[in-house]
Amino acid sequence: MICMEVNEMRINEFMKKVIIPVGAAVFLGVLFYPLCVEQGQCDYLKLWMFVGIPFGVQRMFLWIIPRSFDIGGTVGMFVFNLLIGGVIGGFVLVWRLLMAVCYLAKMAVTGISRMVSAKTV
Repeated sequence: MICMEVNEMRINEFMKKVIIPVGAAVFLGVLFYPLCVEQGQCDYLKLWMFVGIPFGVQRMFLWIIPRSFDIGGTVGMFVFNLLIGGVIGGFVLVWRLLMAVCYLAKMAVTGISRMVSAKTV
């Protein structure tokens, strides 16, 4: 029973730390890639910002909230929030992907060490 719970916890942890961030990055990359292609060349900076928007916008709207603006100022602040949120989210996305790689390496080393210790016993 305990072994089943530990395996289920590992699967949930693997889903949260690896599958969801990598899947979100791939999905958003495929979704926004056509918007970033100009004359057959992909603008990777623009793609990085577009993919980073979902990861960073929730952090950005806490800092700059448009108040006392007319419609043009409100739209301008919204676009500014999206740009800054895309940059912040791009860094957050890179960090989460690096953490996914580290988690995969950690789990591979743990699995190999368990297999080696099981063979010696």
